[in-house]
Amino acid sequence: MTLKISFLASDTGTAQAARGALVTRYGNVDKEEADVIVALGGDGFMLSVLHGTQNLAAPVYGMNRGTIGFLMNEYSETGLQERLAEAVEEVVNPLSMKAIDRDGKSYDELAINEVSLLRAGPQAAKLRIYIDERLRMEELVCDGALLATPAGSTAYNYSAHGPILPIGADVLALTAMAAFRPRRWRGALLPKAAKVRFEVLDPQKRPVMADADGRSVKYVVQVDIQSEPSIAHRILFDPGHGLEERLIREQFV
Repeated sequence: MTLKISFLASDTGTAQAARGALVTRYGNVDKEEADVIVALGGDGFMLSVLHGTQNLAAPVYGMNRGTIGFLMNEYSETGLQERLAEAVEEVVNPLSMKAIDRDGKSYDELAINEVSLLRAGPQAAKLRIYIDERLRMEELVCDGALLATPAGSTAYNYSAHGPILPIGADVLALTAMAAFRPRRWRGALLPKAAKVRFEVLDPQKRPVMADADGRSVKYVVQVDIQSEPSIAHRILFDPGHGLEERLIREQFV
């Protein structure tokens, strides 16, 4: 069976040129009519495509026309129909973020990789942490903290010395950035069903911003985060190069 493909590309010249070549070779349909959506770019573009197509039935297959490309497959113009037919599917549930700013306004966002809280001024942030409504840390003094999914554990979380999580582990990584008090506290592993609340202490003097996959909210005073099982992002990978294999391989680099 010939699959109907919708090709989406980032704004870079490399990605746009790739899209032109692939459309000429395989044709193109609107993403609403596609059997498979092919995303051409880097990981950032892949995240934007996943967010933008989460209500569509078609899975997303990425080909790297960016830099790192952790969520992407190797780019090639040949044999695409065969690659798509043999691809292995991984399912990722995003995190939901509900952030409240100091004016009392509420913001709801989704994050496939991570939700992060970052200091927005010269002084370290002071955060209070609740897990499932139970106070777990009275005061964390740090540059920031994040909650990462397994899919996002090799991104910002890994740069902040957080753990790499296997896709099937059903856990989330709570990781601190440059923790000052408690000294060198790195974070915790939490069940996937855990509900995490960050409260910002002294938000006027020590402002904090919250970010969900690049969508930011300034001057937050409270951020609630939890996994969103009702949303399932379907990502396709070439056999032997799926997220599970990449997550394991990354730990031995």
